[in-house]
Amino acid sequence: MSTPTEYKHQINVRSSQLDMPTRGSGNQDDYEEKIKSAQLELERIQEQRRELERKKIELEELTCRKRAFLSTQVELTEKLSAAVTLIDRELYEMREETDQLEQCRACFADHLDKIQKHDPERWTREDLPERLDKASAVTDMAADEYDQAAAYFEGTRAGGIFGRPSKDARSRPKGQKATSGFFEQLINGFAFNLPIIVLGGAALVVYVMK
Repeated sequence: MSTPTEYKHQINVRSSQLDMPTRGSGNQDDYEEKIKSAQLELERIQEQRRELERKKIELEELTCRKRAFLSTQVELTEKLSAAVTLIDRELYEMREETDQLEQCRACFADHLDKIQKHDPERWTREDLPERLDKASAVTDMAADEYDQAAAYFEGTRAGGIFGRPSKDARSRPKGQKATSGFFEQLINGFAFNLPIIVLGGAALVVYVMK
């Protein structure tokens, strides 16, 4: 049978044994909390790394797009600048050719009007020689100016009007450009022969009215 002293000692031992798990549980909780905090920190670091990788990829993609844009910008700038220059030149040549065609048309229309006024069926035998000479002069002048115009426009867009090959205006030999004086000759020739035509017409009217 245990004495009161022994019994008291056993109680103290048991109390100490009960207290030991309690202190061990507190250390375990602290350890687990540290592990959890470390894991959270590791996850945060990994997320930052993934975010940096994502930003790095985005920056590389933007850099590639920027380089592609700069390359396209330079290429298109060269193409568009060259195209604008060629279009301006083409429009200038087209306007110039249009002006020349308008002058040519006016001249041809005048020749056509003069030629159509001659009607050999209505001429008398007496005035046939004189009228034939005058009519032939009109047709000869018209034919000569038509040939000059056809030669001038050969190799241009309007070449087909005269039955000549039509080519790009830029392919026309430079020497042929000098024949632009044809229009001056055409106008000057018309002006030079106009008094003769007028006088001839007046003489013809006087002759008919006699």
